[in-house]
Amino acid sequence: MQSTSMQKPLNQAFPDRVALVEGEANLTYEDLEQRIGSMASGLLAGSSDLQEERIAFLLPASADYVVALHGVWRAGGIAVPLNVAATESEWEHCLSSTGVTRVIAADEESASISALCDRLAISLIIIRDCGSDHRASFPALSPQRRAMIVFTSGTTSKPKGVVTTHGNIAAQIATLVEAWEWQREDVIPLFLPLHHVHGIINVLSCALRAGATVHLMPKLDIKWLCEQVANDAYSLLMAVPTIYVKFIDYLRDLPTEESRLICEGFANMRLNISGSAACPVEVFDEWQQLTGQVLLERYGMTEIGMALSNLYRGERRAGHVGQPLPGVQIQLVEESGAVVSREGVPGEIQVKSDTVFLEYWGNPDATTAAFVEGWFCTGDIAVVKDGFHRIMGRSSIDIIKSGGYKLSALEIEDKLLAHPAIAEVAVVGVADRTWGEAVAAAVVLKAGATLSLSGLKAWCEDKLSAYKTPKKLVVLEALPRNAMGKVVKPSLKSVF
Repeated sequence: MQSTSMQKPLNQAFPDRVALVEGEANLTYEDLEQRIGSMASGLLAGSSDLQEERIAFLLPASADYVVALHGVWRAGGIAVPLNVAATESEWEHCLSSTGVTRVIAADEESASISALCDRLAISLIIIRDCGSDHRASFPALSPQRRAMIVFTSGTTSKPKGVVTTHGNIAAQIATLVEAWEWQREDVIPLFLPLHHVHGIINVLSCALRAGATVHLMPKLDIKWLCEQVANDAYSLLMAVPTIYVKFIDYLRDLPTEESRLICEGFANMRLNISGSAACPVEVFDEWQQLTGQVLLERYGMTEIGMALSNLYRGERRAGHVGQPLPGVQIQLVEESGAVVSREGVPGEIQVKSDTVFLEYWGNPDATTAAFVEGWFCTGDIAVVKDGFHRIMGRSSIDIIKSGGYKLSALEIEDKLLAHPAIAEVAVVGVADRTWGEAVAAAVVLKAGATLSLSGLKAWCEDKLSAYKTPKKLVVLEALPRNAMGKVVKPSLKSVF
């Protein structure tokens, strides 16, 4: 699949169509184009090109977010979206490791990050002050130019900045618009985090390229959303398995007639997609029983966009993530390095495509280690049956997939070791119906110390994001270790 630049990432054919709905406000594609142009002009401030200046923004799902993202792109900068739910130390890593020079925020969010920006000598700009009435000339954006840095957690203790080019992003959008048959009549709610490709690419960018309409929700309100669903407001839904569990539990608690009307609304949609974590087969089946919708599961990563998907028109197999998307090559590789040549043999998923990222920012060693002969090594193990891929798990137990997030156990352990009562700690993911995997901590306490789960959660409030905070705790006399002194994490899962 040929990559193109992101010079015109918005649909140009229907300027009067509604692009964004935020509360009671509607923005047409023409309105959005004007605001993006004003933002880009303001960022340029008389210069001709930001020349890949890293500009971060701390904004909830809003028209402001869309304008900031596209404004940075239009002016030739590299967009660094920040997680609004992160802690100051997490923001600091994102800002300092990428050399961010400016942070764009709304009034509410600016109060949370202003002290950090002062300490790092980074300019903090309130988004309402960013625009310019003087329309600048914008730089040409080649497919090879760096466009965005999104942070992900790997097997190291610090998240890595994944750099995608304009060509990568264009290819990621194009493959999904084709495979999932996006159309301008589509309407989709967006309540996913906008520091992940799931929200940024799969929902927002695909919709805006297709000329569709996005309903922006800074926070998920299940009751309100279900009311909209009952009124047939949406044609598509994309969510993580945890959200589908919340929908199921909510619908089962409603009076029969009210639940029936909402379920009919879901049934009337053309597509429901689940991703960012494996969808338990029981959730897949429950959703189909309630709504008639057969969830479309797919597989992707920050580094590659989406790579595998069940078919839009064809079989969608529970517990499987389907087949390679258009323009994506997949191979499975055994530990020996041999490429898997027959079905039923597990191997690591390796990917080659225009969708695959350029580099880890400032980390050439990690970038080199991630590729073998041009194939990106995902670290995920899969097996194929009848052409359908099934994810078996991570090649590293130090990655936890919880509620749509991919978490580094090592990063969480590093934070927990600062607790005054904890002498040793090991963090693992344990199976959980709601979260897919729940963060679980096994600890050895210092002499005379005590610790409860509620106490640990309270201590973590300003040190770890809520989704990284342990949901299970067990206190042990000693952690299981092998002869080399390394903690044997697989044996810990059984103690929870």
